[in-house]
Amino acid sequence: MALLLVVGFAAYAQDYFLLPGSFYMKKGDNINLHLLSGSEFVKEGEYKYESGKISKFVLYEGKKQTDLSKMPKDTASNILNYKLESPGLATIEVIKTESVESERNKFLKYLSNEGLDKIAEDAKANTQQYFVEKSTRYLKTLVTVDKPNDRDFDKPLNEEYEIVIKQNPYKADYGDDVTAEVFFQGKPLKDAVVILYIKTINGNVFPQKLSTDATGLIYFKLSREGIYMLSSVHIEASKDKNADFESWGTTLTFAFTNNGTMPDTYKEFGFGNKH
Repeated sequence: MALLLVVGFAAYAQDYFLLPGSFYMKKGDNINLHLLSGSEFVKEGEYKYESGKISKFVLYEGKKQTDLSKMPKDTASNILNYKLESPGLATIEVIKTESVESERNKFLKYLSNEGLDKIAEDAKANTQQYFVEKSTRYLKTLVTVDKPNDRDFDKPLNEEYEIVIKQNPYKADYGDDVTAEVFFQGKPLKDAVVILYIKTINGNVFPQKLSTDATGLIYFKLSREGIYMLSSVHIEASKDKNADFESWGTTLTFAFTNNGTMPDTYKEFGFGNKH
C-alpha cells in the first residue's frame, strides 16, 4: 500500500479526552482526573489507569514537571487524585498507545466517518478481513489554581501530534478570540482538520469544524460558557509491518466562564455521577 498522508476528523469519530472534576481549583484541592472516550463530546466510556497503555502521565506547572505515573492511583474510575499546591495554570498530559484490530466493514465505516476517502478506497481494494491500527493519543487538559497566572501553557510539549492554544481562556472575556496551533512531528501542520466542541451547562454540544492555515493556525471565539475541547486526528498507512495503519490523535480540554460562577464539575456537565 502506497504511503498516504491524510488529516481528518469527522463528527461521529470517537475521541479520548481528559476531564477533571473541576477546572477551577484552589490551592490544596485534589484534582480528580477522568480519562473518557466518546463521540461528539458525549461520554461513552471511562478508563482506569493502565500502565501498559499509558506511556506518559505528567503535570506541568510552568517549568516544573511532575511524573504522575509514579503517584498512587485511585481504585475508582478516575485515573488520578492529586493535590495541587502551586497557584496558576496547570497542564496535565497523558499519552495513550494501543494497537486495535477491527473487522473489515467496521474499519471501512471508521475511515468513512473520518472522511478518509482515499485511504478507504485502497482499503476496499485489499481483500483482508481485518485491519490493524497502531494508535497514539496525546491528551491534555488545562486547569487554573487560584489566580489564572500564565505558566508556559502556550508552549508545545514537543510531542508528535499536538494542539497548543495561544491565549489564556481563564483570563478571557466573552467573545474574545483564541488562536491555536497544530504541530505534527515538531512542525506546524497545514490543512489539519480540527473539531471545536463546546459543551454547555445544560448538556448541549456545539461542534465547529476548523482547518489550519498555511502556518498551522486555527482561530475561534469564546462564544459560550462551558467546557471546550479541541480535537484532531492524523492517519497514515503504516510503515510498521505489524500494522496496516498508524494514527495520531490529540485533544485539549479547558473551561470558559464569563463571570466566574459557572458550575464546572464532572457531574454537572452531564459526564457522570462521580466528581
